[in-house]
Amino acid sequence: GGAATASAHDGHHRHKAPRTLQDAAARTGRDIGAATTVVHMGEAAYRATLDREFNQLTPENEMKWETTEPAPGQFDFAPADELVRHAKKERMRVHGHVLVWHSQLAPWVNEITDRDELLKVMRRHIAKVAGHYRGQLRSWDVVNEAFDDSPQAARRATIFQNVIGEEYLEEAFKAARKADRKAELCYNDYNIDGINPKSDAVYAMVKDFKRRGVPIDCVGMQGHLILGQVPSDIRQNMERFARLGVNVYVTELDIRMPTPPTPEKLAAQAADYTKVVSACVAVRRCRGVTLWGVTDKYSWVPDFFPGEGAALVFDENYAKKPAYFASLAALK
Repeated sequence: GGAATASAHDGHHRHKAPRTLQDAAARTGRDIGAATTVVHMGEAAYRATLDREFNQLTPENEMKWETTEPAPGQFDFAPADELVRHAKKERMRVHGHVLVWHSQLAPWVNEITDRDELLKVMRRHIAKVAGHYRGQLRSWDVVNEAFDDSPQAARRATIFQNVIGEEYLEEAFKAARKADRKAELCYNDYNIDGINPKSDAVYAMVKDFKRRGVPIDCVGMQGHLILGQVPSDIRQNMERFARLGVNVYVTELDIRMPTPPTPEKLAAQAADYTKVVSACVAVRRCRGVTLWGVTDKYSWVPDFFPGEGAALVFDENYAKKPAYFASLAALK
């Protein structure tokens, strides 16, 4: 069920409640996505839930540097190609994740000490990966998590920052635009959902890029949030970025809680999902919301935050949680 079919029938079925998240999202002209991994595509319930509910997918790991270029100049697109093929078949848009990031980086990259060499390697990587998917992706996370969490929100001391310098960011965006003229190019980060020093730093960078003609089309707010801690100014924050002339996406939404879940916690989580999804629906340039996973069963959260989890809208058994119904309602 792509957006086209949904809008074609709107005239006849306006009174009918949308039955799925993608049905509801398409009516608002937005995407509702899920981070998806090839590893679980053989599981019938996983695939069925993905295909029924979502109209966009983000490869969870398959496009990261350690996977796509494990050795210098040796590229492997097989796992990512499988997801892109599936998305095509299901008429889902694909959000590419990620071209330049300090984490899940092929170890050989971290050994480069020469500025010109690293710049060349970064440009080649972007040219090959974004070039391989030219015309097939709606958007790309070009650079991920380039700011640190200090009160100054300085540039994170990554291999790219340390060896190339601050300008690696704009060089990455220029290389991505060269490789794919049409895909939207996003900067993506966490803890930039509300207005704070880190989102201020990203805002200043986007404003500077826009002023100087560096290609940037969107900002991804990851949305890895904690129960009861959705920033109250999330909509205002989206609006200020939209005014700079970029689209906004919630790219990696999950709202974690201390486990096990209780009815009270699940109700609070539903209210939190409502806040995030309705903020996006209220901002014209917020084009979509992607959940970081299809089901709690495979969420990254418990591994990284022991004692926390239940962060998504489908539980371990693919049952719809209160957060699911809240999101469905918020999309209207």
